[in-house]
Amino acid sequence: MKVFKFGGISINSVERISNLGKILQFWQEEKILLVVSAMGKTTNALEKVVEAFVDNRQDDALQLFDKIKKQHITTAKYVLVTHYLPCEKKLKDFFTEVEWLLHDEPQRDYDYYYDQIVCIGELLSTTIISAYLNEIGLSNTWLDVRDIIRTNDDFRNAAVDWSFTTEKINEVVKPSFEKTNFVLTQGFIGATDENESTTLGREGSDFTAALFANVLDATDVTFWKDVESVMNADPKQFETVTPINTLNYKELIEMSFYGAQVIHPKTIKPLQNKNIPLYVKCFIDPDLAGTIINNQPLHQLPPIIVLKEKQVLLKVTTKDFSFVGDHEVGQLYGMMEELHLKPNLTQIGAIDFTCVLDDWPEKIEKIAGKAASFLDVALSRNLSLLTIRHYTEDIIDELTKGKQILLRQQTTDTVQMLLQ
Repeated sequence: MKVFKFGGISINSVERISNLGKILQFWQEEKILLVVSAMGKTTNALEKVVEAFVDNRQDDALQLFDKIKKQHITTAKYVLVTHYLPCEKKLKDFFTEVEWLLHDEPQRDYDYYYDQIVCIGELLSTTIISAYLNEIGLSNTWLDVRDIIRTNDDFRNAAVDWSFTTEKINEVVKPSFEKTNFVLTQGFIGATDENESTTLGREGSDFTAALFANVLDATDVTFWKDVESVMNADPKQFETVTPINTLNYKELIEMSFYGAQVIHPKTIKPLQNKNIPLYVKCFIDPDLAGTIINNQPLHQLPPIIVLKEKQVLLKVTTKDFSFVGDHEVGQLYGMMEELHLKPNLTQIGAIDFTCVLDDWPEKIEKIAGKAASFLDVALSRNLSLLTIRHYTEDIIDELTKGKQILLRQQTTDTVQMLLQ
């Protein structure tokens, strides 16, 4: 039993959907659980639908959603012939699921509507992919993951009920492999015990794949990406990057903690707990070696660089120049936890507390407003947080040249710098 995860970029065109089919033809004798994301930029497009709806711009929301509908219908027409009509019917059922909501008026908060609307992206993509695979002779069983992964109602960052989910995987997923070698489902999404859709956080498809691998006792997991392997830096941000062919879980956890977008942070524990190796392979050229991640020790890693843009520096100071104590800091951490904000860097002084956060504008304004009731608050935006593991002085000088370093923390392994 293997688990394959295909991200949105791997199915963002007719050509790439065809390429996915070619990859799976090579593996058609294996039993594989396929976890598939929404196509291309669908999630971003659905987020705009959510924003319009919550802003009471109902007509705009419906028009934006209509574009998404047409894109998926067009894709289905290009890749399907004999399986088009049943696929179209299924797509229209999912369209209705969203439109029923959009014709109403918003009564609940943004995060709730985000999950009810954005989740549809994965359901649409997997419906088309399943029909396409059947059309080219790769029989598969399509499953709605919302019937399997049970979560709490912490919308946009839902926690999985492992006990219920494990029971459902044993009850629904395992028997499906008796009918077809390929079982196809969605990443990123789940549902509450009241059948309300939830999402597991951005890039949560990685976690979905790891969850299934853990419960199914998979031999390995493969993430199919558009890069030849895991790199020491994001090739979209840096011109020169170095492939890394072998990593271990510990190093990957460190990379994820500091914001590397290669693997979702929650992904690693379910794999490490059962010592399931993770492969990162290139869907453009499957013959490339890629990267294997396991429990083996590592030697001589290159500097690993993580650059997080759109950072906010939140600095609070006591109003009467008294010491910042556990009470004030505890209150701030409580606010961050309530708003699901995780500080990327913190520093405490005698009378001030500083933290660096991702810029979620509505959440930043809330925490700044609440903190201002008992502290002086200063915000600085449009900053960058640079993290280098296994650093050298030369690489620090190179990457900070011409930049102002506002904050710096350093250990023997890792240096972090807030740059302006």
